[in-house]
Amino acid sequence: IRGSIRRCFFLRGGRARNVPGESVCEGVPSAGKRGILMAEKRVMLTEEGYKKLQEKLDYLKSVRRIEVSERLKAAIALGDLSENSEYDDAKNEQAFLEGEILDLEAKIRNSDIIQGGASSDTVQMGSTVVVKDVEFDEQETYTLVGSAEADPTEFKISNESPVGAAIIGKKVGDRVDVHAPAGIIQYEVVEIK
Repeated sequence: IRGSIRRCFFLRGGRARNVPGESVCEGVPSAGKRGILMAEKRVMLTEEGYKKLQEKLDYLKSVRRIEVSERLKAAIALGDLSENSEYDDAKNEQAFLEGEILDLEAKIRNSDIIQGGASSDTVQMGSTVVVKDVEFDEQETYTLVGSAEADPTEFKISNESPVGAAIIGKKVGDRVDVHAPAGIIQYEVVEIK
């Protein structure tokens, strides 16, 4: 069944069905929290972010997969798999690694490359924006990216974050109210690069 089910999605009650017009997928238990048969969301990436995901995927497939396989072989060689914690650990690591590989492949397959810097008069995906906290008169510089490559430590914020969602489409001089856990913060767009 696993290989024959391709484009399925879940309806209410846990029944899985093919794309409309095709027959029902039979024998499919729940896909769990990860929803392996659910529709995949589009992922917005910069060219740099796309390359990083591709490099990580290549590393996991070519290096980590071999390391985990060798660890699994060594654990099997110890014998008696029923009480072999090394074997259990290696199998768990292998499952985690394969899940990460599937996740990266899905992100790459469903990615839309952000073409940043095409227009510098409004904030858009890929823009680097200088904003000023109006209350404290402090400036911060952010690059607006998709959620898959957001990294606050590198000042890359997601378009889905409170600040990102508030500033997208704004121009220099525009003020926005950002609803944050600490309350409402007012920012002014100072510069768009």
